[in-house]
Order: sequence, then structure tokens, then C-alpha cells
Amino acid sequence: MSPEDDEEKIEIVVAEFQKDEKAPRLDVYLVAHIPEISRSRVQKLIEDGCVLVDSKPVKMSHRLKPGENIEIEMPPLQELDVEAENIPLSIIYEDQYLAVIDKPAGMVTHPGAGITTGTLVNALLHHMKGGLSGIGGAIRPGIVHRLDKETSGLLVVAKEDFSHRHLAEQIRTKTATRLYIALLAGNMALESGTIDKPIGRHPTKRKQMGIVEGGRHALSHYQVIERFDKFTLVQVKLETGRTHQIRVHMASIGYPVVGDLVYNRGVTGNAAARAKLGLHRHALHSSQLTLIHPRNNCLLEFKAPLPDDFASALERLRR
Repeated sequence: MSPEDDEEKIEIVVAEFQKDEKAPRLDVYLVAHIPEISRSRVQKLIEDGCVLVDSKPVKMSHRLKPGENIEIEMPPLQELDVEAENIPLSIIYEDQYLAVIDKPAGMVTHPGAGITTGTLVNALLHHMKGGLSGIGGAIRPGIVHRLDKETSGLLVVAKEDFSHRHLAEQIRTKTATRLYIALLAGNMALESGTIDKPIGRHPTKRKQMGIVEGGRHALSHYQVIERFDKFTLVQVKLETGRTHQIRVHMASIGYPVVGDLVYNRGVTGNAAARAKLGLHRHALHSSQLTLIHPRNNCLLEFKAPLPDDFASALERLRR
């Protein structure tokens, strides 16, 4: 839905749950069933009374029951109030439907939390001349998925709503493949493994995520690429896309991302450790992205080499 569209109505009938499946919260259920809408927007719609369950307004914490009818009134998106900025971008691929960007470390993906300039969205608005999907809302035009500020590498941007929905569904159903390279603290015991732990907002540190009972399902697969004395270089494949997923998962098994100032409390998670390796951020890079083109169904595969600081850090460890 673009900013010019009239109000859209969505109706969902809650299906029977799997055996032993807990009754889901309304907001969590909607995010899972309408992946192109962010959780923050879902919650705002509920707060504004735009979501009814059996024709009645409810709280976002409402526990759904099979057979309940959910009605969502989607008001037209407001015109963008984020300014376009002429910020250099590394555009790996672009056509009239989508673009693939190699985001540098240090760039925030979209405005928020008091940040209104210098983001990827500001740059996209300039380079794409406003030709971005409107599904993500006024501050996230075109953003199908995001990368943390200090994470570098590939992400896909939608230039129209059909492509946005198609790409978001690929990510949800795992048709799209996202591979990351991470330098971890410690020498891992295994050559490969899978981490299946739920991730949610930390109960006391509200700006952080954590392994939380009742959190959202999160699944990561890792494979060792190279070993060093006190470090391990791994490739990580995401099955889900939770906030800070790789960083939280790796820290949870005792091998946090090197240079991570939030989830790495050991000797490799501080400014001095970064400086020693020549890093200016945590050592995490989105290296490969494979997806189906939403309009012509062709397979698209992209790779982004390690940025100079990350590559140089590995060379130092090899000496």
C-alpha cells in the first residue's frame, strides 16, 4: 500500500493451534501472519484502535483463541517526512523493482530513537528519488529487513509494494538465504552446529535482547571457516531474523562476536580489543544474499567481500 492508497482492511480468522502450542499474543500473531508490517507498526495499529477481535478493541497482550476473527483497518501511510541526503552508497544491484546495498559499518538502517539523519533510508531517498515501497511506514520506506548499525554487508531494498511483500515472504519462509561472516572470541569446540533458542527483550536491560523464555523462535546455523589461537571465524546462516540474533545466540553458547560492546563482556568486547585488531566495530558482516526476483522469478545471488578493517584484522591474526 502506497501513501496515496485509500484505507485497506485485512481480515484473519485464527486457525486451530498445533498440539501443545500456547495461545499467542495478538501482536506476535499479527507480525507472524503479516510479515511485511513491522512489529512497531502492528502495536501502533492496536493502540490506535485499528485492530478489532470479534468486532471489539483489545490490548496487544490479548491471547487469541481459535476461531476469533481479527479485523485490521490499515490507514493510508503518511507522506515521508525523512529528508533525502546525498550520502554515498555501494549499490550492488538495482532495477525498477528492487536494489541490493552493501551497507557500511556505522550506518544506521533507518531513522528512530532520535536519529533522523545519516541513515540508509536518508541515502536511499536521494539515490532512488523517492521510488521506494511504502509498506514499512514513513521512516522505513523500502526496508525489507535491516542490519545493526555496526554490522556491514548486504541487504535488499524494495522499490514497490508488490516486491516488498514478495521479498518479505521469502525471508519469512526461508526461500531467501542470508549468510554472515563473524569473528568469535574463543576456539569453538565443534566444527558446526545449530542454535535454537528463543530471543526476546531482556527483562531488565530494555535496550538489549536476550535468550528469553516465551521469546520469539530463533534459529541459527554456524560452520567454522578458520581457526586462530583464541578466535574462530565462522559462517552463520539465519533461519529467522530476530533483532541482534547472531550476537545474542553466539554469546549464549560462550563465543561472543569480537568487538561487541553490548553482548561481549569478556576481553574482546571493548574498545581496546577493537583497536588491537584494527576494528572500528564488531566483527560481523552480511556476506551473501540469495533471493528470487519478485517479478521475473529469476534466482539472484550476491556476495560482498569483507570490508578492509575486517579483512585486515584477520591478516593480523594469521601472522
